[in-house]
Amino acid sequence: MAKEGKIVCVTSAKGGVGKTIFSINLAGVLETLNKKVLILDLDLAGGGIALALSCEYKKDLYNIYEDLNNNKFSDIKKYITKYDNKIDFIAAPKDPRNAKKIDGRYLKFIFDNLSYLYDAIIVDTNHFLTDATLVTLDLADNIFFMMTNDPFDVKNMKSLLSIFRELDKDNYKIILNDAIDHCKNYFSFYDLRSIIKSNIDYTLSPASYVKNIDTLVLNGKIVTLDKVYKASRDYGVYLKIATNIFEKEEE
Repeated sequence: MAKEGKIVCVTSAKGGVGKTIFSINLAGVLETLNKKVLILDLDLAGGGIALALSCEYKKDLYNIYEDLNNNKFSDIKKYITKYDNKIDFIAAPKDPRNAKKIDGRYLKFIFDNLSYLYDAIIVDTNHFLTDATLVTLDLADNIFFMMTNDPFDVKNMKSLLSIFRELDKDNYKIILNDAIDHCKNYFSFYDLRSIIKSNIDYTLSPASYVKNIDTLVLNGKIVTLDKVYKASRDYGVYLKIATNIFEKEEE
């Protein structure tokens, strides 16, 4: 029987915390581990995966929904766009007006079709608890919550984690992204853990801040595939996160 790929949900309690760049960089590290990866852009109204990878695409997530709804769906591969030999993606709806039309109930079918083609399916979500995000959180093998040292973000994360504890969900890790808004340092590491009442599993340091990130994005480059970045301390953090996804399987 074919092995099912891991569903990895990248989410947050606030927008602008670096989920999209993290998702792409995580895919890059998984590629170096010889994993076949698909990035699913579930930021339905404002997805940026295709833009960040600088790739043209013919089909998007809405086309899958439309074809399923009209009994025209035949093969999931028709909706996939290739980035390189190891990384593919499915773009968010090109027209943001179609975002609300996508029914979250179709996501399980989509994941089932993708799970035998890839080692990992990285799902980049938005920070709203939409139907699509809730379905993904329920189906995910691994959930990565990204947060910053912003007071609003910390407050929202505290509330979100309390919901997860009430639901007895524990398949998540928390990533503190100090590489974004790296001049903000409102709380100490101890304070952050005390406020959100949870451990912080990984930290992306200000050292991983890339000055020319806009240029790299416009050129569709993945930072973690760059030889210079591989020598940085934060590449090791990404490597630990990537390894965590397959930890139980390797054991």
